[in-house]
Amino acid sequence: MSINPILISFPEEFETNRLIIRAPQWGDGAIINEAIRESVDELRPWLPFARTVPSVDESEAYVRKARLDFLARTDLVLHLFDKHTGEFVGSSGLHRINWDIRHFEIGYWVRTSRSGQGYMTEAVNGITNFAITHLEANRIEIRCNSRNISSTRVAKRAGYTLEGVLRSISREETGELANINIFSKVRGYEF
Repeated sequence: MSINPILISFPEEFETNRLIIRAPQWGDGAIINEAIRESVDELRPWLPFARTVPSVDESEAYVRKARLDFLARTDLVLHLFDKHTGEFVGSSGLHRINWDIRHFEIGYWVRTSRSGQGYMTEAVNGITNFAITHLEANRIEIRCNSRNISSTRVAKRAGYTLEGVLRSISREETGELANINIFSKVRGYEF
């Protein structure tokens, strides 16, 4: 039986060892913009939104739409903050949601000054646990460009299983065809 997702209640904020992970809030645009500007060279090859640097107003508009989508339960963007300093670390979330199946896809990016410190693996583990515990997930995926070694490492460190590779399924920033790795955790198998 199908449920209207807007009726599903769950926390808008939770914590891991080093992170506060929460839904977007009005006013987050400036900090998101700062992190994108800092990290644009590292993000550009993998994330279309980083191909052109957004203005602060564009980042705020994105955050406000993300907030509305979170409330509507159509897309669950989550912002990551250092628990001790309050600094914005990166963004993640649960996307391409199918509430009938309880299928979610985790996407993520970390600001350059915080990369290589295990924050994203910690966030993915926390978000995976959140999805299993609060959203009754049956399937959680991570999809990433097969050349994106950092994202592939995060998926593997978080215990996701490589199910396959979609060959020549998208275009790189350069226009070349790209392969996409599909990692997953599935109820009854990995949890």
